Amino acid sequence: MSSSLYSLGRWAAQQRRWVFAAWLALLALLGGVTFLTGGELDDGVSIPGTESQDALDTLGATFPEISGASAQILALAPEGQTVHDPQFETAVEAAVEQLADADHVMQTLSPYDTELASGMVSEGEQAALIQVQMDEGLTEVPDSAMDEIRAITDDLAGALPEGSHASYGGELFGNALPELSVTEALGVVIALVVLVLTLGSLIAAGMPLLNALIGVGVSTLLIFIVAALAPINSTTPMLALMLGLAVGIDYALFIVARHQDQLRHGMEVQESIGRALATAGSAVVFAGLTVMIALLGLGVAGIPFLTTMGVAAAAAVGVAVFVSLTLIPALLASAGERLRKAPRTSRRSPRAKDDTAGGASGRSDRFFRGWVRAATRWPVVTIVVVLAGVIAVAAPALHLRLALPDAASLPEEDPARVTYELVEEHFGEGFNGPLIVTGSILTSTDPLGLMDDLSSEIEALEGVDEVLMATPNPSADTGIIQVIPEGAPDSQETKELVHELRAMHDRIEAEYNFDLSVTGFTAIGIDVSEKLGAALLPFGIVVAGLSLVLLTMVFRSIAVPIKATVGYLLSVAAAFGAVALVFEDGVLAGALGVARLGPVLSFMPIVVMGVLFGLAMDYQVFLVTRMREDYVHSGNARESIETGFVGAAKVVTAAAVIMVAVFVAFVPEGDANIKPIALGLAVGVFVDAFLVRMTLVPAVLALLGEKAWWIPAWLDRRMPSFDVEGEGIAHELALADWPSPDNTDAVVAEDLASSAPGVFTGVDLAIPRGQTTAITAESPEQLTELLLTVAGRRAPGSGRLKTSGFVVPERASAVRRRVAYVHIVDDEPRPGRFSVLEAVLAEEPETLILDGADDLGAAGAASLQRVLENAHVPTVIVGTVTGRAEQIVQQTALAGVLV
Repeated sequence: MSSSLYSLGRWAAQQRRWVFAAWLALLALLGGVTFLTGGELDDGVSIPGTESQDALDTLGATFPEISGASAQILALAPEGQTVHDPQFETAVEAAVEQLADADHVMQTLSPYDTELASGMVSEGEQAALIQVQMDEGLTEVPDSAMDEIRAITDDLAGALPEGSHASYGGELFGNALPELSVTEALGVVIALVVLVLTLGSLIAAGMPLLNALIGVGVSTLLIFIVAALAPINSTTPMLALMLGLAVGIDYALFIVARHQDQLRHGMEVQESIGRALATAGSAVVFAGLTVMIALLGLGVAGIPFLTTMGVAAAAAVGVAVFVSLTLIPALLASAGERLRKAPRTSRRSPRAKDDTAGGASGRSDRFFRGWVRAATRWPVVTIVVVLAGVIAVAAPALHLRLALPDAASLPEEDPARVTYELVEEHFGEGFNGPLIVTGSILTSTDPLGLMDDLSSEIEALEGVDEVLMATPNPSADTGIIQVIPEGAPDSQETKELVHELRAMHDRIEAEYNFDLSVTGFTAIGIDVSEKLGAALLPFGIVVAGLSLVLLTMVFRSIAVPIKATVGYLLSVAAAFGAVALVFEDGVLAGALGVARLGPVLSFMPIVVMGVLFGLAMDYQVFLVTRMREDYVHSGNARESIETGFVGAAKVVTAAAVIMVAVFVAFVPEGDANIKPIALGLAVGVFVDAFLVRMTLVPAVLALLGEKAWWIPAWLDRRMPSFDVEGEGIAHELALADWPSPDNTDAVVAEDLASSAPGVFTGVDLAIPRGQTTAITAESPEQLTELLLTVAGRRAPGSGRLKTSGFVVPERASAVRRRVAYVHIVDDEPRPGRFSVLEAVLAEEPETLILDGADDLGAAGAASLQRVLENAHVPTVIVGTVTGRAEQIVQQTALAGVLV
């Protein structure tokens, strides 16, 4: 990967005008498509397979009068009067008539019509509720219909006696589309200040911001285009914007910082861009992929809108990565030598000269060196203190409750929020979250009597305030009972009532032949929360398992991945605890603009877990790979912690501060759905970067010493490896002129050893292009291993190797495209016995490597000779143990010079 990124970086630098033009053209194109398609956001919540969703779908067919979205209009009488005063009642009835004629209104219930529904006038007769049932679902009701209800409410307010109040609310108005504010822009300003301080140049600091803005522009426009084709929740673009800004700035920062550091050490601009992308860019790709995988894992919950949110957010992160890998090299090339003018670094240790921070000043070096020394001086004390602090922050997570947002989470001045609170005050908490009990009554001979009996049973249950309505549909095949709980929609009491009603199913069905189901907006919210809560454990296991596997491959260690995964779980727990502390316990709730205390957004935990996983891996990679590099070079486990930490801490600190600033900016004025996610991510990033990665990790490594880097040899051999620090491109560039600048040899090797212990060692090869060559080994097993290594099919254990001018294993894929390896198996003579070889030769490889020809009989040897004579292969390498394969090739017209 590092080799490909190196080539990409140099190409983007050379073609910078085309890169700029391509991104601007893409933005313009997507903007035009968005304008033409006019995609709208959809706040519908669908959870296929749950009782509440299935019942709602059934009602849509059997009882459409109550299956659509509902709204309320509250009329409040002035002090000293009641809702039964003539002027008041006349105004309300006039509004009911207007509503009945309004577009998309299926049914309107007057508070004075006690035949259809009771309880719509408050106990003190100070408030009256008009119930409005729409003919469409929540997301299908057009804005024009909602505006008409608002206008009728305004007319009602004007017609009521002086001192009265009228406001609209209910399910239809319970959610507001998220909007951007000046506060979110403040996060970008803070990010700019941090970038200037970190990079020491306004030009360099502007690059990550421009990178992030273009990335979020592209991803946001894509989301609105897709919204024209499929339902997308209104929270989705805001989440994508928040993540796109944060990772777009951070990923670009890593690349720019590495480039600046290389310029200060005298590297030429184009070469530095290529190497910066090969090194820091490799880590960016790894970090981006982990975030994307975790976000895509949101689909494990099986909830469509959450899956869509995860896919959209993952796409935003993917766009941020792609923009960083193409636009940043172009911007760096345009800046040219101007970035070299940044302040020079102070004297540093030799190992610190290659740090990712891009040349930390002497002051920052001293600060971070003091930090890591303090953390590792008494490692046990550090571990205990950090764990105690994180656990204290995480403790409130034990009482974290989840629910879908409703009008209670809207701003205090919003009419729907005002209506919600007035309904709660005059009618009770349960009126804001009615439950619908429904079932088939097709076999009943007395539908009205059956509904009365069921109503009486349900009304007697603990937790039921009253039953407003119990009626069959016009065709008398479906019955509904509207139940008002005593508790609020998001309360534990209402949740328990839903479960108690569902537990009655078997008895009610046996006694009344009524297939009882519970639905409605409140029941759907409970089902969503429970399904998401149940998905947390499997999702956590997947994420933690993925963390262990990825980090084991990166760090070639057992202890480091375990420690990193435990650290991630601590950060997640702290994030959940902070959210519970603010949104449920009320700590700093006023300062952070929390509208109402109570349960938090039901999909907050799983989103925070997914996003934080990728960010935690990001900081882990940038910090600990530097420590591992220094340990490999020095062999001193304790010293490598300090030098690696100082080398990477500055850029990780800057990245974490930017992340926290961007996330925090979405809390005070942000959308109610985004607030808990943003706060959780801000706290999680802070804890993970500064307490876990930069304090706990060095302490644990110091305590473990060399044991931290131990891994069983058999596991090390069997695992693939990720070159996240660009060691491969460094090795490749170091061998660029070896053994000579022209690279004329087909194969050249020096002190080559197999990756499998003891198969072959100390092999030197120099095979010119355009010749036929024999390689002799002591055994067939040794020969096959050597030929596979030369052909790029096996990674060498040690030594140097170039095949077709490419360094192996770094460019093994390029070697495999140019070099064909065929193992000939001796069998009975038959037509087409060399069809595989002929197919390979038809692809015209640069080099053909033959194995197994020693075992051919006379007929097989003759057939092989005929195939080779018809081939046009510049270079042929034949492996032999007995020398027979060499004789076969010598006798063909193909053999030119046999070495």
